[in-house]
Amino acid sequence: MSPELNQLRLEQVQSTLSGYADLVKRQPPSRGWLKLIREALGRTERQQAQRLGVSGATLHKSEQSEADDRISLGQLRKLADGLDCELVYALVPRRPLTDVVQERARTIAMEEVASVAHTMGLEDQRPGAERLRKQVERRTEELLRGRWSDLWR
Repeated sequence: MSPELNQLRLEQVQSTLSGYADLVKRQPPSRGWLKLIREALGRTERQQAQRLGVSGATLHKSEQSEADDRISLGQLRKLADGLDCELVYALVPRRPLTDVVQERARTIAMEEVASVAHTMGLEDQRPGAERLRKQVERRTEELLRGRWSDLWR
């Protein structure tokens, strides 16, 4: 994929995910969303289980699984539907994806330039700090113009 398409895709994903960033700061209720919403609606476990066509014990185990982070997305989606709720699922990067890609390219560039500088140093030809910095910048840009999948080998 071309660097322009990589960058465009990255920016589109970041834009899509930006709306979820505030949700990361919020903690789910300790007893889980399923139980919290069911109780807020005034439904007993038995009433909710009947609505879903499952046993009370199954519903209880499902609510406990959600609270313990052990529930499957499919099961959670079904139970949310039974509460007339939508399940919202997203992976929210801890930092901008562009930073992740640029940092990876820079790390590789620094390793490559340091290796060459070390060899040149052994021959008493080590370049100066400013020249090394420019070489790292140039190599970083080259890597970002290349195939991004190569950054993760």
